[in-house]
Amino acid sequence: METKEILQAVQAGTMTPQEAELKLKMQPYQEDIGFAKIDHHRALRQGAQEVIYGASKTPEQVLKIAQAMDAHGNKNILITRMKPEAAELVGKKLDLFYDPLSKIGIVNREFKDTGDGYIAVVSGGTSDQAVSEEAALTAEALGNQVMRVYDVGVAGLHRLLAKLDVILGARVVIAVAGMEGALPSVIGGLVEAPVIAVPTSVGYGASLGGISALLTMLNSCASGVSVVNIDNGFGAGFIAGRINHMGGSK
Repeated sequence: METKEILQAVQAGTMTPQEAELKLKMQPYQEDIGFAKIDHHRALRQGAQEVIYGASKTPEQVLKIAQAMDAHGNKNILITRMKPEAAELVGKKLDLFYDPLSKIGIVNREFKDTGDGYIAVVSGGTSDQAVSEEAALTAEALGNQVMRVYDVGVAGLHRLLAKLDVILGARVVIAVAGMEGALPSVIGGLVEAPVIAVPTSVGYGASLGGISALLTMLNSCASGVSVVNIDNGFGAGFIAGRINHMGGSK
């Protein structure tokens, strides 16, 4: 019995809410395709469907998972860290948008703004753009309007201040930076919105592959700054999208 049929039965009075709850709990929540178990109930439980992590999967595995989700009528099937060869294969079989810079793939891309405002994705430099786009495209796939403010790092503070109106108007700010990672602290001292800091692995030797930026962000003196892992644009875009759907207006 499908979820819609259960709800219609409750509406018609032929099933009690308690009986409906039990049936929903007993419904198959996953599809076993051998090498993967696809969680089709995730959107019902969490408000967002399963995301395919493409980095360690073969192109054939990515395709089969995406096809199984497509068969359920899913839109905006998000594939992160998608290799070009996987994009080539999936693109032959499904309606795929692919960004080679961020390595984000989206099957059945269909943008619909369902958020309460917009998310500003702010990057320190051009070298941070791959991670920034991973965050931006993730947030858009989850139904958020995104404003991109790129290459405004603290080495030229006037660039950031010139875009301050866009940043101040956001409900959430994602600040992406490598090197010493100072950008989120500066933004955190200017805005009332939550700031999600994303350290990147961009930088010279003592940046230690992003650890220096990570430690700077974790030790930020600005209130309201939270931090995700190094190069984790996806994680930042996902949590920013959650915040932007919590209700209320800025």
